[in-house]
Amino acid sequence: MRIIGNDLRPGMVIEHQGKLWRVAKISRSQREQREAYTQADLKAVRDGHKIVARFASSENVERAHLEAKDFQYLYTDGDLHTFMDSKTYEQVTVSAETIGEDQVPYLQENINVSINFHEGVPIAVALPQTAVLKVVEADAVVKRQTASSSYKPAVLENGVRTSVPPHIGIGSRIVVNTADGAYVERAKD
Repeated sequence: MRIIGNDLRPGMVIEHQGKLWRVAKISRSQREQREAYTQADLKAVRDGHKIVARFASSENVERAHLEAKDFQYLYTDGDLHTFMDSKTYEQVTVSAETIGEDQVPYLQENINVSINFHEGVPIAVALPQTAVLKVVEADAVVKRQTASSSYKPAVLENGVRTSVPPHIGIGSRIVVNTADGAYVERAKD
């Protein structure tokens, strides 16, 4: 499917120079009396090679045709993670690099994910936007510290460090954003 350069967004997978690339970051600019362009930081899906490419706002870019399927996380064996299609019971093994090193800690038993395939090969794993995790380490509450004024460091059960409001203590279950590990709210359970 062809899209124009202005429609590029982070996370999209495109075909460029005969390879598949994931758009990591974009910036747009326009110089006086010249056509606007989009500058994209691209990362090769297969080997992780990075480049910066410029696309004119009217230039056509080939968006890769991806097939998304829902899977359930089963287990990890070293650097490989196994998922199962709950309809067909087909199992797929994906590397941590394909998932994203920063996303791997959020894999929890029986979590549902979406895996994108290109020509039958898994190239990306999309986790849910949030995860519920328990706080295992947190600083003590300081008297007269208000919840809106500051956050304190905490460590979650998956080893991720984040910042939480002062009223959150050890053993609290919280909701965090899987994209950046940021605190969202206290879990409602």
